Amino acid sequence: MNIAVAQSGGPTSAINASLAGVFSAGKISEKIDKIYGALNGIEGIINERFVDLSDKIKDNNTIELLLRTPSAVLGSCRRKLPDVHENGEIYDRITDVLRRKDIHTFFYIGGNDSMDTVAKYSAYLNEKNISDISVIGIPKTIDNDLCGTDHSPGFGSAAKYVCSTVQEITRDSNVYSVPSVTVIEAMGRHAGWLAASSCCIRANGETAPHLIYLPETAFSIERFLSDVKNEMKKHKAVIVVVSEGVRTAEGKFAAEEFQSGLKDTFGHSYLSGIGKFLEKLVASDIGCKVRSIELNVMQRCSSHIASADDIISAEKIGAAAVEAALSGKSGCMMTFIRGSDSPYRYSIGTIPASEAANSEKLFPTEWISPDGNDVLPEALDYFLPLIQGEITPVMKNGIPVHMTIDFGIK
Repeated sequence: MNIAVAQSGGPTSAINASLAGVFSAGKISEKIDKIYGALNGIEGIINERFVDLSDKIKDNNTIELLLRTPSAVLGSCRRKLPDVHENGEIYDRITDVLRRKDIHTFFYIGGNDSMDTVAKYSAYLNEKNISDISVIGIPKTIDNDLCGTDHSPGFGSAAKYVCSTVQEITRDSNVYSVPSVTVIEAMGRHAGWLAASSCCIRANGETAPHLIYLPETAFSIERFLSDVKNEMKKHKAVIVVVSEGVRTAEGKFAAEEFQSGLKDTFGHSYLSGIGKFLEKLVASDIGCKVRSIELNVMQRCSSHIASADDIISAEKIGAAAVEAALSGKSGCMMTFIRGSDSPYRYSIGTIPASEAANSEKLFPTEWISPDGNDVLPEALDYFLPLIQGEITPVMKNGIPVHMTIDFGIK
């Protein structure tokens, strides 16, 4: 039989490692013939745009390069499938394309919205009593907000980048004698995992970040200014890390006036601007030297400082997905199950994809300080195992080399 794999949603430093896991496991299986890559997610299935991955991944050197390549080599999309009872034709089309290619399992690497696609297509297969095709979700997201899994591939590397960058910004801020405030904006629409992970630099003796604000607690402008003033009494250079999606007690995004108001196909608002908003607040109310830094997309694809644990576990969960398919599973998402923090141990299991679709795992409120402006030591115990180890890039002309796939579009 043949299999197909596609990537969806926002890019990460580890999504290609999961692709490598699927390919490697499929290649050694006597039950699998061709391994197709669908270009641009589910759109590649619908539009019948495939590449034979054996033509692109020819040896172990290519695999090693793929493990070190950020973003999504097969391309991505953010397409929401309609309800099967509203438009069953699109599901008929997907099934027809898969059958023409003799594809018996479709692996979809992605986050919450991608699991929505897995759950919907699985429900269609069950309703139509189609047993010769299966679909399996492989988790991916830097936001770490997928339900049912201890962590999501991509998060560990993003967290490692955030921690390293916050530490470097701290070094930069401390060279001047004048008091200053630096506001660092991290990604996180509703879940504050990335901003919270900045606490990891304290494991190396840092006092920064001095304040951390997450979407899981209500944000108050008055309290923020009071917090900053208190920290300025103790530190010459105050470092603040804030999630892009912090909200007021009324449920509005705190930086709403700095945001476009536009939404993606899944109804998610395009966020950013909280850093600039808080910079202006500090400048007008406190009047000290202040700057804001938006980490933006660098958090997602900074493979030069990827977590080895993240890359290795992403590859393993991709391979485990192939094993799950060969054992007859379908309609599920692969998951990590943590056994212990120290030593760090985990196993790989499955849950129904419907349990992860369109839902979010929030940062635990019991790990947030009573004042809502920091995280507690329990968070450090959770984060540290996920950012361990380094992957040495393949270098050429002084810069990392990445694997790419020619889509035929210049």
